[in-house]
Amino acid sequence: MLALPDIQARVMDALLRRDGTAATALVRPTASLSALKRLQVYRNNMVESLIAALGAVYPVVARLVGNGFFRHAAKAFISAHPSRSGNLQDFGGEIPAFLRAYPPAADLPYLPDVAALEWALHRAYHEIELPALTLERLAQVPVAGQAGLRLRLQPSARFVASRYPLLRIWQSNQPEALDDESTISLDEGGVDLLVVQRALELEFRLLGVAEGRWLRALADEASLAEATRRAMDIDPAFDLMGALARHLGLGLFTEAST
Repeated sequence: MLALPDIQARVMDALLRRDGTAATALVRPTASLSALKRLQVYRNNMVESLIAALGAVYPVVARLVGNGFFRHAAKAFISAHPSRSGNLQDFGGEIPAFLRAYPPAADLPYLPDVAALEWALHRAYHEIELPALTLERLAQVPVAGQAGLRLRLQPSARFVASRYPLLRIWQSNQPEALDDESTISLDEGGVDLLVVQRALELEFRLLGVAEGRWLRALADEASLAEATRRAMDIDPAFDLMGALARHLGLGLFTEAST
């Protein structure tokens, strides 16, 4: 008798079209369907479910390339990156990297960045929101200990940077903007975005270059002094107090520790 891991491996090989013959002995045929046909039906259902899941996460990507292109790319992605989680919300995170190496998308250099933004939105939406750190709580930290503070960001915080006008591309492809006839030039310049969820609403925050470096450093658990040094390496005039007040007021930070 085959062990469970061997059975699972044979079925997965059949579903991913690697080798369907080894799994046919595990499937009982019916009067109308052979074992191989039954596996094909199951595979088709699986692939269609995964394509639908990708379409739900990446609607702007799908709109930009069209349904036929998207389905073809999705099938190639599913074959190369089969789901490895029991939670369907985890599926599809490799799409941005996949699109960067996908030859049919070579003429759409902004497409992987659009996918990265959509994945960030997807992950941010499904994160919890923690109580925000208050200015009163921060003021309780002794002056001598402030430089060594580590500020924890909301679990939903995600960063997406692009050399293209990514936010405008995304916004112009929302359902309510379907009649928008404005033209977007890829030469308009890039953006550095923070995506965060508040009360189940997704927010975009445009970041300056130094500000983005500062927040990323804090997200990587750098101390306040180290994060500020990294920001000032880019912009010696970086306004620490202004950036701190802005993001405290917007509820980005949840905890301060030393």
